[in-house]
Amino acid sequence: MIIRSTAFIKSATHPGNYPEASLPEVAFAGRSNVGKSTLINTLVNRRGLVRTSSTPGRTQLLNFFDINGEFSLVDLPGYGFAKVPLAVKKDWGPMVRTYLERREQLKGVVVLFDIRRVPREEDLDLLDWLEEFEVPTIPVITKVDKISRNRRAAQVKPILEATGLPLEAFSFFSALSKEGREDIWERIEDALELPGRKTVEDGSAEN
Repeated sequence: MIIRSTAFIKSATHPGNYPEASLPEVAFAGRSNVGKSTLINTLVNRRGLVRTSSTPGRTQLLNFFDINGEFSLVDLPGYGFAKVPLAVKKDWGPMVRTYLERREQLKGVVVLFDIRRVPREEDLDLLDWLEEFEVPTIPVITKVDKISRNRRAAQVKPILEATGLPLEAFSFFSALSKEGREDIWERIEDALELPGRKTVEDGSAEN
């Protein structure tokens, strides 16, 4: 993927203030502090397109970014950080679920897992929603540079067991070495070529 231009479009919380439905979208989701902002910035070769923070849970909105004037990347709110106010935690589920269900031009979701952490309830809920709404999923294991290669298999095993996904379903990403960058872009490009999703009258999604 050749990145010619990137631009922040807007932030939103509900369908009424999403950007106009003109470009196909790929979203990014994961627990707070999983490296989501770093991954997006690495993919687009822009250190500051998505703001990173030393305080997990800071991103609490849906943030839309234009890429090359051809498609959008959407940074979904992080979840699962203990110090986030309870009201924010309660808002996360409905906000993200509504976006996944109703956004017709959503082509896929990159779901991030920290190689050092076992997936928890919120992670599995997210995977269940993606399956329910038939949204293509691109699972990525991040921070692989934090462990040695000979420990990778042992660290990945509980992630495979918790998610029920096979090893070949995952891409591995390192912000330090840029491992996985091209692989993730290939999978995003494949997702962007999929036919658009349609929403039925009751708000559920179907292909």
